[in-house]
Amino acid sequence: MNRILLGDNLEVSPLGFGGMALTPVYGAVDPAEALQTLHHAVDAGVTFIDTANIYGGGSNEELIAQLLKTRRNEVQLATKFALVGSPATGYSDIRGDAAHVREAIDESLRRLGTDSVDLYYMHRRDVRVPLEETVGAMAELVAAGKVRHLGLSEVTAEELRTAHAVHPIAAVQSEWSIWSRDVEAHVVPAAAELGVGLVPYSPLGRGFLTGTIHAQDLGPGDFRHNIPRFAEGALEANQQMADAVRQVAGELTRALGRETTPAQVALAWLYGQGRAFGLAVVPIPGTRRAERIDENLGALALELSPAQREVLGKAADAVVGFRAQDPSWVSQGRE
Repeated sequence: MNRILLGDNLEVSPLGFGGMALTPVYGAVDPAEALQTLHHAVDAGVTFIDTANIYGGGSNEELIAQLLKTRRNEVQLATKFALVGSPATGYSDIRGDAAHVREAIDESLRRLGTDSVDLYYMHRRDVRVPLEETVGAMAELVAAGKVRHLGLSEVTAEELRTAHAVHPIAAVQSEWSIWSRDVEAHVVPAAAELGVGLVPYSPLGRGFLTGTIHAQDLGPGDFRHNIPRFAEGALEANQQMADAVRQVAGELTRALGRETTPAQVALAWLYGQGRAFGLAVVPIPGTRRAERIDENLGALALELSPAQREVLGKAADAVVGFRAQDPSWVSQGRE
């Protein structure tokens, strides 16, 4: 499998793995199956593993630690700090002060059972703290050997430029998919300008773009209940987006003579956007099932036609509902 260079010469697999799906934010998780899925990902060549200190209250890092015991040298490991709370119960605070940066990395390294991480993200911006303080403290971790590269999540273009002036930024992680394109207005062009890679989280629309998610599928503890576009009424209206992806997948299946899935179409669309904007793009879809990893890897050999991209773009223009409950929570709300 070819490798991709993000910013700051960080080399990773062209498809990553989002670890949050292996905690009970979308329903119950079998820890044994989760670990098996992680091992399958690395076996298949997906070596860029993404987690965060708040996923599962730290249990996600502990799960990934079991993989790292025998396969640390095969993995490019990313984790995050700044959020206080959990996806399931809600977040109580965002902390970007230097003391928290130092404390959080030590706690993450302990849970992960390793002495360093390859990529350390600021998960969300603490607007009470100068960004120079937060990134400066992160840069100290690089000098100390605890972190190899720095990343930012859901920052604005101006915040990215400010941070990059303090220390080279390897990657920006933001929600980016066919139905979440707001980052293309400012963040993506800024990343391309600075030579920073883009790591799209939820590239499959939290499962929606696969065409398999309907209102009755969301259980009482499902994190998606907190997202406006999954609310009653909006979810039904947005089915046209999923239908468009499925339509393109059907066209490609007939044209290529092999099954092409909606998930592959959604990922191929992102790779195409990366080429169009001139920057490295490494999506990090999450899954609990090993066979989905193999399916997602099929997107690497897929390219959409201009007509197919137009169909998807028109459907995206009609999406109902914001991608986050609080607009200030993500970059679009502060641009």
